Amino acid sequence: MGAIPKDPTRSNRTFTIVVGVLVVLTSLPVLGIVLLSTSVVDDHLAPTGAILGVLFAAIPVVPLVYAFLWLDRYEPEPKSLLALGLGWGAFIAVAAALIVQSLGVLLAEWSQPTQLAIVAPVTEEAAKGLFLLVLLVWRRHLLDGVLDGIVYAGMVGVGFAFTENILYLGGTYNGTPGVGDGSGNLGDFTLVFVMRCLFSPFAHPLFTAFTGIGIGVAVVTRKRWLQFLAPLLGYAAAVLTHGIWNGSTLLFDGAGFLLAYVVLMVPAFVSMVIFAVWRRKSERVVLTRSLTDAAQRGLIPYTDIGWVVDLRRREQARKFAATHGGAQGVAAMRQYQQAAIELGYLHWRYLRGNPPPDFAARGRAYVDRISEVRPHIAFPSGQVMTG
Repeated sequence: MGAIPKDPTRSNRTFTIVVGVLVVLTSLPVLGIVLLSTSVVDDHLAPTGAILGVLFAAIPVVPLVYAFLWLDRYEPEPKSLLALGLGWGAFIAVAAALIVQSLGVLLAEWSQPTQLAIVAPVTEEAAKGLFLLVLLVWRRHLLDGVLDGIVYAGMVGVGFAFTENILYLGGTYNGTPGVGDGSGNLGDFTLVFVMRCLFSPFAHPLFTAFTGIGIGVAVVTRKRWLQFLAPLLGYAAAVLTHGIWNGSTLLFDGAGFLLAYVVLMVPAFVSMVIFAVWRRKSERVVLTRSLTDAAQRGLIPYTDIGWVVDLRRREQARKFAATHGGAQGVAAMRQYQQAAIELGYLHWRYLRGNPPPDFAARGRAYVDRISEVRPHIAFPSGQVMTG
């Protein structure tokens, strides 16, 4: 088995480097603020709140990330960019929101209700949504539609919620009225943990998902006005739901929170889940139709389609490659399947009449990639693909 050719479609690393540097630079001051605000009580060090805040804020992160990775199985996004989405939410978005909100309090003297119900939703959703906007402008070719927008938005939202939960949990533990000595109030801490990490860990990913949907629509629509309007409408929906959620805590002595949870959050969350799962299932239909047409044009063997669009058969092919070709065989199989998937989505946009400006160049790159990798893979039927 010869050396596997490099993937020409993943040569642009500028975005990853620039955003990665920004994440690292903002992580230090944000972590410093978070740890200091949750570790210092009455001018003395009490790190228990910070430690508990980090540990308990991390609990919902793993299942939420796994859920978005599950949604992303048909056409997996680069793990480095998904990680950057988490980092953006946890550090860059938090830093931007803190700066704007702090300046507003100092200069505009916003009241606490205004800060909670209006300023926080506007600034936080803008800070989180900026990652999606940068993706749309800088690495548009990575976005194939609404589902990609939801996945990236979810990662940013999970990262933001993680850092915010540390602040709330650590602050609650150390800032109990009448205590203030760092001994902690486990009752209030437990209540905050249950409400934020168990009952509503999906809040920030849900809000930002609306922006992600708008970005996804902008990618696939053929209408110029909708390309501009869809992200704005998505952002407006994110701000509105976030504002209603935050503002509900100001109503009926806090009881409005429960009302909003039952009437707004749960239905919105269930609807978003149903929509996302439906979109995920429709991916197979889209890829099958697109690649079938591509096969009729001689771009890919028709017999290969099942090993690409069926997730179970796709995994069987990778296991077979691992058994017969080792790590190199698995790498080749993954690259072949990924190139075929990318070709499928690109060809689908061509069939819908809204191919991207670089459609021809990208299409040739994917077809060339398929031709280069095929000699290095074999399917469970035992037939080596030799082109």
